[in-house]
Amino acid sequence: MIDERAASRPASRAQSTTGWLLRVLALACSILSPAGLEAQASERRVALVIGNSAYRNAPVLSNPVRDASSVAEMFKKAGFTKVELKQDLESLELKRAIRAFLGTAKDSEIAVVFFAGHGIEVNGANYIIPVDARLKTDFDAEDEGVLLERIIRAVEPARRLRLIILDACRDNPFIPQMQRTVSLRGITAGLGKVEPAASDTLVAYAARAGSVADDGQTDHSPFTTALLKHLTTPGLDIRVALGRVRDDVVRDTGGKQEPFVYGSLGGSTVSLVPEKPAPAVLQTDPSADGSRDYMLADRIGTRDAWNYFLRAHPTGFLADLARAQLQKLPDDPAPAVATRADLPKVTPKRPGVEPAPAVKVEARRHDPVEVKPEVAQVVPRSACERDRETLAMLRDRQVAEEIAAFARDLTCEALRPQVTRLLESTGSSDGAKASLAAPSTKPTTSTPAVAVSLGSDRSAPSCEDEAKALTRLRSAPNLTAVETFERNLTCKALKPQVSRLRESLQEN
Repeated sequence: MIDERAASRPASRAQSTTGWLLRVLALACSILSPAGLEAQASERRVALVIGNSAYRNAPVLSNPVRDASSVAEMFKKAGFTKVELKQDLESLELKRAIRAFLGTAKDSEIAVVFFAGHGIEVNGANYIIPVDARLKTDFDAEDEGVLLERIIRAVEPARRLRLIILDACRDNPFIPQMQRTVSLRGITAGLGKVEPAASDTLVAYAARAGSVADDGQTDHSPFTTALLKHLTTPGLDIRVALGRVRDDVVRDTGGKQEPFVYGSLGGSTVSLVPEKPAPAVLQTDPSADGSRDYMLADRIGTRDAWNYFLRAHPTGFLADLARAQLQKLPDDPAPAVATRADLPKVTPKRPGVEPAPAVKVEARRHDPVEVKPEVAQVVPRSACERDRETLAMLRDRQVAEEIAAFARDLTCEALRPQVTRLLESTGSSDGAKASLAAPSTKPTTSTPAVAVSLGSDRSAPSCEDEAKALTRLRSAPNLTAVETFERNLTCKALKPQVSRLRESLQEN
């Protein structure tokens, strides 16, 4: 028998692996997304900054107070949630400040402690020194100093990064006068090596363990000067930032001082200040850049249409495309002027020949739309100007389908009577053109059909010839030619169309 539970284990393991991968991908997407970057920017970051200069039983240090003030200001400008600045603290005050910071570090992602002043190593333990310390014996360090381990424990509640920065490796004046209670107990100027037990914890020294740091001849020590330059660079990993600090200090001190960092972090980038997200691309109205006008000009495809577009949109990417389209078009031929030879010839009636049967043509006329003043005022001036330019292009082109589409999308109601007459002049609205090819016997219900007999005055071929001539006039409209054609027109069925064509040209 096959154990069913054993058989299901590979599938369960694969499902578990797949689920884990999906969770990792979802986490990565959330971090890399703008929302994830905003979450990093809003994370809780806290700092405790201490500067001890006014030592009572040792020479006063000139820079620690100034160093601490500048570092605290740097953290505030970097957007830290809370920054506490303490200066010239006695032993009890120093211990209380560190104890209070333990509560501040709770629920934080990043916790930083910066201390500038004196530090000392006694028998393998590191201490930072308050301003009231006497340190007459090595045994006094446990009472008058504060263990570095106490500071490390104070930042342990932070979740992502625990950082202790010590500019406290100066030449310590307490050591020459300090008496040793045990001859084997070692006392070292500066601080000794440290190995933080907590993960994601870094301890940065101004100088390598056992060596001495320079207090500096300017407003800040060399170590603090480099910190102010690199530590809060947005998006810069903390390890890279401290590496740049090390390079600056080594260069500025001629190799006499080398900062050192103890501890370790994971493989992900950890920065004190998150990188600023890229600005979002603004979404604009597609019609604002002339896209709609470009599509209309492209649909018409004539030289005049592209010229109208370029007058309205003379610059930009679409304007360059319009000029390229113009270069592809052949030069427009000169408009033909109709002469009497172009007009259809009249064939005289011959005796004994029956006239062709009458062709009924249904003619419809749409009543013009009354434009109310208040409606016309609502339409923006730019919309009417754009429709007027399009109407002028359509008069030149005389394509019924394009005019009908323009009539459906018309925005400026003040132009509707002109568009209606232009549409009627093409023969599409009243069906006259279609009736010549295939007569309709069913009138529309909206307007009664008017039957016009052609056989009583002209033969059918004569009307067909004049209809073809009218088509040629529409393809190259000319007011003089249309007026001449109207005066010589014999087919009464075409008179309304010729009249409306003439009116549309006179309005242009």
